[in-house]
Amino acid sequence: MASLTPEIELQRAQIRVRFIEAQIERLTSDFCDISIDAITGDASFRSYFRVQTKLSKYILMDVPPEKGSVEAFIKLNHVFAEGGLAVPEVFAFDVDNGFVLLEDLGSVHLADIVAQQGGDQHYQALLTWLPKIAMLRSSRWMNAYDAAFITQEMEIFKVWLLGQWLGYSSASDFESQWQKLTTSLTESMLAQPQVVMHRDFHSRNVMYCASAGRLIDYQDAVVGPVCYDAVSLLKDCYIKLPSAQFQRLRKESYRQLSDAGLLREMNYEQYIEYFNFTGMQRHLKAAGIFARLYLRDGKPGYLPNILPTLEYVIEAAQMYPQFQWLATWLHSEIIPMIEAKLAESL
Repeated sequence: MASLTPEIELQRAQIRVRFIEAQIERLTSDFCDISIDAITGDASFRSYFRVQTKLSKYILMDVPPEKGSVEAFIKLNHVFAEGGLAVPEVFAFDVDNGFVLLEDLGSVHLADIVAQQGGDQHYQALLTWLPKIAMLRSSRWMNAYDAAFITQEMEIFKVWLLGQWLGYSSASDFESQWQKLTTSLTESMLAQPQVVMHRDFHSRNVMYCASAGRLIDYQDAVVGPVCYDAVSLLKDCYIKLPSAQFQRLRKESYRQLSDAGLLREMNYEQYIEYFNFTGMQRHLKAAGIFARLYLRDGKPGYLPNILPTLEYVIEAAQMYPQFQWLATWLHSEIIPMIEAKLAESL
């Protein structure tokens, strides 16, 4: 993604400062000595700034209108809060210029807690959020996670990771195998009860402020397969849970969704299959996105997550005869090519 010219960057900074000053003056009498510091962004076109005065602090989300809109974030913030989910408070926004002034939640994510403490009790608490998210009222700001959407996401892996990054030349039968894979995963995902899903419910999108978990990055919520958010959380691209903990938490995710009446008459064995098939689609898509972030957006920091993400795909594919080819192909052909590319890139 092309960088903004210095002139446009300066112009953007001036508009940003004017918005911040106007809102701080409106919100508080503590108007002196405003500091505005850029902080690490996420895997998107959004930028974030920590805004501080002597007595207060905020986070500014900055989305240049030519790159996207903040409107879905604002509308879905209300939907999630209305449904009992803990989300950051929105203090002010400017849709035309792409600014949102938010509550500052600090810098502690679930990922940080897991790294230090293991996080089991936090996972247990987060699993109770699954039915709350699923039962949110649908909104026109939520797309349907339909066959076209699922197929488009599968293509991200082919186009960006295989084609653009690896320069992979596929065998003659690859396209038919890939099409069968896409069809199988799509049918499995559409056969599940369709509910509201956060779509990126993982360790970097749950923050802890005053020991309470808060959900962020919900602007891409859609209506899709019921087990998708459980997959996102428990087969996290950034954290691999120990096997025993994963097995226990997956069963708890089933119980939470089942007790809420969201699984119809689905038994646990069927849930596991849906979980595995959904995970294969999600992780192929995610691996492709990590390559795209590097090639298109100049963000190499996600490249190390590609191999563990594809290991999830291999683990799941090995369980099903119809997907043995996928596990073998990834392990014998694609993983060695990725390892060579990583050695060059990192």
